[in-house]
Parts: sequence; C-alpha cells; structure tokens
Amino acid sequence: MAAASPSTSQLAEAGVSIWLDDLSRSRVVSGGLGSLIATRNVVGITTNPTIFATALAGSDAYDEQLAALARADVSIARAIFEITTHDVAQACDIFREVFDATDGLDGRVSIEVSPGVAHDSESTVAEAHELRNAVGRPGVYIKIPATVEGLTAIEECTAVGISVNVTLIFSLDRYRAVVSAYLTGLERAAAAGLDLHGIRSVASFFVSRVDTEVDRRLSELGTPEADALRGKSGIANARLAYRVFREMFGSSRASALLAKGANLQRPLWASTGVKDPNLRDTLYVEALIAPDVVNTMPEKTLDAFADHGEVRSDTITPGIADAQTVLNSLARVGVDFDEVTATLEHEGIEKFTNSWRELTDTVDAALQDARCAVGTAK
Repeated sequence: MAAASPSTSQLAEAGVSIWLDDLSRSRVVSGGLGSLIATRNVVGITTNPTIFATALAGSDAYDEQLAALARADVSIARAIFEITTHDVAQACDIFREVFDATDGLDGRVSIEVSPGVAHDSESTVAEAHELRNAVGRPGVYIKIPATVEGLTAIEECTAVGISVNVTLIFSLDRYRAVVSAYLTGLERAAAAGLDLHGIRSVASFFVSRVDTEVDRRLSELGTPEADALRGKSGIANARLAYRVFREMFGSSRASALLAKGANLQRPLWASTGVKDPNLRDTLYVEALIAPDVVNTMPEKTLDAFADHGEVRSDTITPGIADAQTVLNSLARVGVDFDEVTATLEHEGIEKFTNSWRELTDTVDAALQDARCAVGTAK
C-alpha cells in the first residue's frame, strides 16, 4: 500500500483531524476506506442523506439487502433506517483501530436524525437513541441540527451519554448556545454518575455556504469595497468561532468538567469544498489549521490537499483580529451578517429536507426494483 501523503500527514500533525464527507457501501467493502486511512490520514467520516442516495443509485452493493427488505415488505422509512445504520456500523468497524488508538477522539462516523424532527426536541432525542442503539458501536456520532429546539436535544442527549455531532451552525451566538448546551448536558451527566470521558461531541461550523451567500450579496452591491470582501467571510466567521471555542472551554465552568474527565467539544469545519472557481481549491483547509479541530472534506478536496496542500502550524489564531475586521467591514458596506446566518440556517434545514426527500425517492425506486426482481425469482 502507498505511503501517506506528506501534506495530509503534516495537517494531522498540526492538530487537525481529517474526516471524509462521504460514505458508501462499495467504499467500505472494496477496501477503499481503509486505503484512505492509510494514504490520506483519514480518521473519521460524516454522512448526509444525499451521500446515501448517491451511494445507492450508483452501486449494486445494496442489492442483497434491498432484496431482503423487499421480501420483508418494510416501509421506505424503515428501509432507509436499516440501510444507513448498516453502512455506519460497518464504517465504525473499519475505524475501530483508530477509535481505540485515539481513546475515542477519532475513528468516528456520523449519522443524522431525520429532518422531520429538526424543530421537535423530544422526537430528536428519541430518534438519537434509536440510531445509537441500532448502530451499536462506540464510534458513532448522532448528528443533530443546531436549531433552537435542537439545543434542548443536544443537552438531553449529552446528559444520557449520547455523543453528538452538532450540525448546521452558522452564527457565533448560536455556537455559544451549542457549547452551553453541551456543558449543561455534561453537568447533568456528572450529577447522574456517568463517566464523562466516554461522552464526545463536535460542533460543525459551515464555511463555504457562508461565502456563497455573502458573496452573492456583495456582488449585488457591486462596489470596489464590497468586491474586496469576496471570499473572506466564511474563513473569518470560522476563525472567530475558534476564538469562542478557546474562551468557553477555558472558562472555570468548562475547566471543572474537564477536571472530571470531560472532553472538549471540538469545532468541525464543514462545507469545505471550494465552490468559487476563482479561489484556491484547498483554501478552506489551509486557512483553518489549528490544534483541536476537525476538517471534514469531500473526496475532491481531500485529493487536492493531498496533492498540493500547504501546511502551517496555526493559520487561525494569527488571523482572528483580521477576521473581526472582515465582519465589521461587511456591516459597513451594508451586509447584515445576522440576517445572512439566519437565512443560511433556514436554507440549511430546507436543503436537509430536500436531501431526505431525494433519499426517500431513491430508496422507494430501489425497493420497487427489488420487489420486481424477487417476484421474478419466485
């Protein structure tokens, strides 16, 4: 097997956990995932409904399970549950060595609650329990969106020992609330006598989506001052989030929990594929390097970084002052960043819902094909 890429090795040494934003059964059974662990320093995976839909549509690796589900005449929702939890469990098994070697820090695979519960904290918690139990592996993360209702679910899940990947974070205020929910959950877990060291969490801050929305507004303004800010807001927002992370986990409240064995809730940079062709294709990796962070990348971005990525030990902390200047400048040219983040959260849930509908349609079609095949076989 080929040696690991020097660029991804250096990135890992700089304190960044490299996760892949993709999962398919063919990648698991072919050994492709194991190869990425060895050659790209990949130590975790995130998933979403579109990823599963694409995997199903483009592979015959699901045919045997689809046939069994068709014979059992399960609902589409149940089929989705069985297919996705099976893939996540298999991926967790492949990452088990990483999980053990890092004491649970990495070797993680995320699976998402359905969009229908995004604004229902009680249903979110119930679904999180069901997903965690079905996967049955310690490396699983349950993805919960950072809606207002999601904050309660994050606290409740943490309090009972479920490890959570908090997703769809855009604003610093919401991020502060996410960290607070995690800390409250840990306090409750400690009061209940749970082992805090077994509870982990990451907080997923979206990057390129911020630039896409802000740059659209800057283009509409069309002034030289506005044009000069293009491609800067996503990184600025993430760098300020890292400052919040350091401040909140350096507080006396967090320190008391860490002393009891609790873990940091690491920032995770999501949406790090570059969408603007005028920007460097590794921008959202190179500009967000610091200790105790995760970067989950599409394979195209991962390959680009492995090929020509450049690593410096910390590209976040020295740029925090400039990051605040960027956000201040946005306000001066007339871009309301609070409105931007509110729009992105709303669109994020909408995209999640559409993505789930795509997965539902894909599984429905696959089950119909499987039922026809099973009927023919009879």
